Amino acid sequence: MAPASRAVVVLTLSVLYLCRTIFSTEYFSTVTFFNSELHKHGCSSPSEWEEYAADCESSILQLEDPDCEEGSNPPCESVFSLNAEKILSQAKLFIEQKKFPFPVDNHNTNEELAIGYVLIGNGLYDEAIKHFSLLLQGDPELVSAIYGRGIAYGKKSLQDIKNADLALYELSRVIALEPSWPEVYEQRAEILSPLGRISEALGDLTKAIQLQPSARLYRHRGTLLFISEDYVAAMEDFQQSLDLKKNQPIAMLYKGLTFFHRGMLKEAIETFKEALKLKSDFIDAYKSLGQAYRELGDFEAAMESFQKALMLNQNHIQSLQLRGMMLYHHGSLQEAIGNFKRCLQLEPYNEVCQYMKGLSHVAMGQFYEGIKAQTKVMLNDPLLGQKASSEYLKVKYLREYSRYLHSHLDIPVAEYNVDQDLPGNFKNHWAKNLPFLIEDYEEQPGLQPHIKDVLPQNFDSYSSEVQKLICTADHLGALMQYNTPGFLPNRRIHRAMGLATLEVMQAMHRTWSNSKVRVNGKTRQMQWRDMFDIAVKWRRIADPDQPVLWLDQMPARSLSRGFNNHINLIRGQIINIRYLAYFDNILDFIKDRILVYHGAYNPRGLLEVRQALENVNKVEDLLPIMKQFNSKTRDGFTVNSKVPSMKDPGKEYDGFTITITGDRVGNMLFSVETQTTEERTQQYQSEIESIYKDLTAKGKALMLSTELGDADAVCNLILSLVYYFCNLMPLSRGSSVVAYSVVMGALMASGKEVMGRIPKGKLVDFEAMTTPSPDSFSKTAKSWMNLKSLPSWYQSLPSVAETFPSTRTMIEVLNTDSASHCPKKS
Repeated sequence: MAPASRAVVVLTLSVLYLCRTIFSTEYFSTVTFFNSELHKHGCSSPSEWEEYAADCESSILQLEDPDCEEGSNPPCESVFSLNAEKILSQAKLFIEQKKFPFPVDNHNTNEELAIGYVLIGNGLYDEAIKHFSLLLQGDPELVSAIYGRGIAYGKKSLQDIKNADLALYELSRVIALEPSWPEVYEQRAEILSPLGRISEALGDLTKAIQLQPSARLYRHRGTLLFISEDYVAAMEDFQQSLDLKKNQPIAMLYKGLTFFHRGMLKEAIETFKEALKLKSDFIDAYKSLGQAYRELGDFEAAMESFQKALMLNQNHIQSLQLRGMMLYHHGSLQEAIGNFKRCLQLEPYNEVCQYMKGLSHVAMGQFYEGIKAQTKVMLNDPLLGQKASSEYLKVKYLREYSRYLHSHLDIPVAEYNVDQDLPGNFKNHWAKNLPFLIEDYEEQPGLQPHIKDVLPQNFDSYSSEVQKLICTADHLGALMQYNTPGFLPNRRIHRAMGLATLEVMQAMHRTWSNSKVRVNGKTRQMQWRDMFDIAVKWRRIADPDQPVLWLDQMPARSLSRGFNNHINLIRGQIINIRYLAYFDNILDFIKDRILVYHGAYNPRGLLEVRQALENVNKVEDLLPIMKQFNSKTRDGFTVNSKVPSMKDPGKEYDGFTITITGDRVGNMLFSVETQTTEERTQQYQSEIESIYKDLTAKGKALMLSTELGDADAVCNLILSLVYYFCNLMPLSRGSSVVAYSVVMGALMASGKEVMGRIPKGKLVDFEAMTTPSPDSFSKTAKSWMNLKSLPSWYQSLPSVAETFPSTRTMIEVLNTDSASHCPKKS
C-alpha cells in the first residue's frame, strides 16, 4: 500500500498496490522518473546491451571525452579536474558533430556557446550560467545562450524553486523567438511536471510531438498521462512510442501498468511478458508480473515471478516488500517476516517494511518485537509540509490495539468485549483512518513483563481430536474463498473462519437445546449479535491490522452524522476488479429506477428515455442520458435501492446508494455506499431480531423433529437473517466473511453441510445487496451451496470455545502449521 528515493518509490508502488482500491495522484519529474528507472535497468553505459541502451536517449546533451576510453588505465579524469584545454577540446567536438542547439554563423560565437554546454554536461551549472550571461550581455537575443542558461537553471531547480522559475522564463523566451524547436517544449515540460503543473507540461509535449514525433516524446507524454490517471491516453502514447521504436522494455512495462490500473489483469500480464521478451533480466517486469498474478489470486504464479526478480537481484527492495506483503495476506506470517527483515537490512527507514514487520509479529503474538517495530515507524515523523504515509497514520492505532491484546492475552475471551472496552473516539478514528488526534486519550497499558509472548505450537502437541478439529476448520474456511480477482487465498483467515463456523454450529446447537452461553462475563441465552460476535472475534484475531468493529457501538455523535461504508466501483479510469461481475446487474437496476423516475415525473418523455436507455451498455454512458432528459442533472445523480421487510409486509428500508458523477467520460465516479444511521440501524436490527426469534423457535422444534420441511424453513430463515445483515453492513470491516461463516455454522447446527464453493465472480455481501428480496437471495445461495446431510462425526468434535478459550490459545492455533498433516479435500 523511506526518506531515500521517496518520489520514485511512491510512484512505482502506488501503481502496484491495488488493495487498497484507492490511489492518490502524485507528481514527479519525467526526467527524474525515467532516468532513475533507466539507470536501474542498465542504461548507464551505452555499451551494455546496446539496443536497450537506446532507451536512454534524452533531450539533455550527452558528453563524451574523445581522449578517454571506457575501462582505460589510468581512468578518465573527474569532471572537476577539467582544465581549459579539455573544455575547449570538447567544445570543438560539439561544433564538429553539431551537438549543440541554435548555432549561429560566427565560428567564435559558436565556440563560446559550445563551452557553455560543455560546462552543463559536466555538472558545472553555476559556471555555465555565468558564461551564458556574459554572452547575453553582448547579444541579449542570442537564442542558444538563452536556451543554455534555461537548461542550467533547470538542472539546479531541485535546489531552489526560484531556479525553476528562472528556467521557465528563459525557455519561454526561446519559444517566443524560435517556436518550431520541439526540444525546447520538452525541456519546459520537464521543468513544469515536478511543479505539479501537469496540464501545461502535457501541452508542451503535445506541441513537441506535433513538430517532430519521436518514441521518446510519446513515452514522456505517456508517463505524465499515467501520473494523471488517464490510463487510456497513456496506453495509446506508449503504443505509439513502441510503434516508432519497438525495442523499449520500459515503454512496454508501462503500457502493461495502464492495463493493470484499468482492471484488465490478463492484458497486463501478457504485456509484462512482452516486456520480458525484450529484456529477459528486467526485474521490474517480473515484479509487476508478480503483483498482477497476486491480484488475480494466483499465489503460486505470483511467488514464481517475485522469485525470478530476486534471483536477478537479491537486494531488490520493492520485490522483497511486495513479496512480504503478499505472504502476510496469504497467511504465511513467518515467511513474510523474513522478507521484511531483509528489506530493513537494506533500507532501515522503509516505513512499509517496518510497519508490516511489526504487524506480522503482533499477529503471531510476538508483542515485544511487534511493538518495537511499530514504535520505529512512529518516530519517523514526516517533514514539515510532507504528507504522512498511510503506515504512519495507522501505526498508532495498531500499537494501542496491540497493547490491548497483550494485556488480555490470557483472559478468557468470553469475559470481555473489545467494542465496549476500547474508547469510542479511538474506534471512530481508527475505523475512518483519521489522524491520531484524540482529545483526552488515555493510552493502553504498556507491555507487562509477566505476560509472555505466544510461543510456537507444534501440530503434534494437540490431541488427535483437536487435530481433526483444526483440519476440519481448514476445509470449511477454504469453502469461503472468493473465486474473484482481487481476493488472494489466506490460509490464516481460512482457519480462523473455519473455527468460527464450528463454534457457531456448537453454540447454535446448545441454544436450540435450551442451553445457555457465556458472553461478556455473563451466562445467558444467546442473542443474534452473540452469534455474529463469535465470527467477529476470530476475524479480528486473524488480522489485527483491520478494525473489525460494530458501527452501532461507535459514539452517538458519529452515528448521528451517519457512518458510511463506501466502495468505489469506478474512479476515473480505475476499475475495482472485485466487483466487475456485478456491473451489469447494477446497470439494469439503475435503468429500471430511471424509468420509474421518469414515469412519475416525465410521463410524456418516457418512451424517448426508454429508447435511449436500450442503447446503453456501460455505466459510463448513463450520465449523458440523464443530462439530456433531466435538466436537474448537472454533475451527477444518485439512485437508491430498497429492501423489503419480512416482519412488516409492504414496508421497505433504505438499502444502498449508487452515485454516478463526472464532467466527462473517463473522469467519473461510480460508487456504492450504505449509510449507518441510528434510525436505519434500528430498523434492520428489529428485522434481524424478529427473524432470529423465529429461527430460535424453529431450531428448537427441529431438534425434536425429523421433518424435511422443518429443516428447509430453518435454512431459509438463516439465509434471510444474513440477507438483512449484509444490507445493514453493521461492521467497519469483514461483514461478508463474518456473515458467511455464520450461515455455514447455523446451517450445520440444523443438520446441513455446505459442500459447494462460491461461484466465480460471486460475493456474498454484494449478492445480498443486489438481490431484490430475502427469498431470491436464499434461492441463489442454495444453488451454489450444494447442501448435504451433516455427518454425525461433527457432533463429536471438541468444543471450539473450550479448546481455544483465550486470545493466546486462538493465536497459537492460527500459527500452527498443519500442511503436512491434514488430508487435502477437493
